[in-house]
Amino acid sequence: MKVTIAANILVLAAATGVWGLDCNGNAALCDRKYSNVSFIGAHDSPFVGILPTQNQLQDVTAQLNQGVRYLTAQTHDKDGAIQLCHTSCALLDVGILQDYLADIKTWLDGNANEVVTLLVTNGDAIDITKFGDVFSAAGLASYAYTPGADLALADWPTLGTLIAAGSRLVVFMDYHADTSKVGYILDEFKYYFETPFDPTDASFPQCDVDRPSGASADGRMFIVNHNLNLELLPDVLIPNLAEAGTTNSLSSILAQSDICISKYQRDPNVVLLDYTSIGDGIAAQNELNGI
Repeated sequence: MKVTIAANILVLAAATGVWGLDCNGNAALCDRKYSNVSFIGAHDSPFVGILPTQNQLQDVTAQLNQGVRYLTAQTHDKDGAIQLCHTSCALLDVGILQDYLADIKTWLDGNANEVVTLLVTNGDAIDITKFGDVFSAAGLASYAYTPGADLALADWPTLGTLIAAGSRLVVFMDYHADTSKVGYILDEFKYYFETPFDPTDASFPQCDVDRPSGASADGRMFIVNHNLNLELLPDVLIPNLAEAGTTNSLSSILAQSDICISKYQRDPNVVLLDYTSIGDGIAAQNELNGI
């Protein structure tokens, strides 16, 4: 009985933020529902370098150490393997998904009070069970949060609850998720809408629903694509590294966020950035979370 009571106290402490426990770096977030937390996200997190096909300057471990807790990654089929490729594996191939997931797992192992989200794309319609196999092989499946049923905005657990349960990885997939086969890989567009992709206007003047097409914003979290692109030719866009300092400034991020807040009466859940190591992304994250 004493052991059970002690264990329950520890779980309660983790879930409520007492004893000075931080959740994602701040005790104030421990009792905040996941659906009410704002995250700065690393757009195309695995693609590191200064080439036009690369979107970050630091690897995923450095991104996480910086304070980024939301990662996105493109996957493609390459000879039956799930590969991290930008647009196509002929254009940029940075290796297998499992290695990237293993780096995230290592980081989670060493940071017990952190909740990380991974949004993966699946444009090649790879069988969802293959993703499950790769997550298991990387050791990440045991960290993944499995809701067990569809969640409304108010139904999401708090960060403290996720941490106490050991479910510190939340996984979404843009297309071809099937929770009847892999329960922890959630359908992105069941839970989110996104603003227009590949913006080229440095003023980021709007916060419209782009995907899923024709969807209502009501009842969905939302992702703001705040990553500036340069149009070299019609339909040929590259990330605008030269303007990253301005794009990722506190004023620019908050200006677009304010448009979203005015339109939907709530803060963005995710603001995706290229080159998260440049600018004020984490300061903006703290501002949006009121911490």
